[in-house]
Amino acid sequence: MKNILITGCSSGIGYDTAIYLHNNGYKVYATARKQADVQRLKKDGLDSYLLDVTDLQAIENMLSIIIKNDEKLYAVFNNAGFGQPGAVEDITTDVLKEQFETNFFGLHELTYQCLKIMRRQGYGRIIQHSSVLGLISLRFRGAYNASKYAIEGLCDTLRLELMNTDIFISTINTGPVHSNFRKNAIIKFKQNVAFNESVFKKEYENELLSVKEKDSDIFTKSSDVVIKNILHALESKKPQPRYYNTFATHLLGGLKRVLTTSLLDKILRKI
Repeated sequence: MKNILITGCSSGIGYDTAIYLHNNGYKVYATARKQADVQRLKKDGLDSYLLDVTDLQAIENMLSIIIKNDEKLYAVFNNAGFGQPGAVEDITTDVLKEQFETNFFGLHELTYQCLKIMRRQGYGRIIQHSSVLGLISLRFRGAYNASKYAIEGLCDTLRLELMNTDIFISTINTGPVHSNFRKNAIIKFKQNVAFNESVFKKEYENELLSVKEKDSDIFTKSSDVVIKNILHALESKKPQPRYYNTFATHLLGGLKRVLTTSLLDKILRKI
């Protein structure tokens, strides 16, 4: 039985992927940062553990458990992450560091430690969760954009360094998907941005704080579109280096390839 370690399984894509793979023949190690979420995952029948990806020792301990149980690690899905909204001029360096600690440095540390195992065993699959915002940028998403752009650079380099091995790196570029992501992002915004003092106060109120996710939104999809690509990355003999999820990712990623920077900026300014 193939095994996989998934981070960020408290809800949304991480949770849905863990459940799907568990029900379809994979031994899933589903991890979350809060004990309550771990307990809920256990009630759902999953092997679940507490894991904060910013804790290097916790990552080492988690991998030790997997190797002790299975003597191998087939795959890891680096899914843990969050969004920190706010204009760049309203984001302090400490807040930016917090964004990178989870979204980028945590991802790198887990990748770094997993690669040692996969090099020894001679194979493995590493799936990195980036975003459509790792391809294009939107206003008030500077911290998140930067963390996802960093993932793109790391993965592009890893593919070159792992070429001609049986260790595959796949980057998942996900567009809008139904989850708690936006709700959690607004919490971070209120915690870390002095929005009442910002020159963008009115725009924050109109474009960020008052906007709600709509079930009928044609651009926002279910996590099924992501799971389909994750399954291909796990089971294909030649997994793709990059998977676009949702029409929004295909559209915006395509526009970046064909438009000038100035024209694309004018379009993105309206989103």
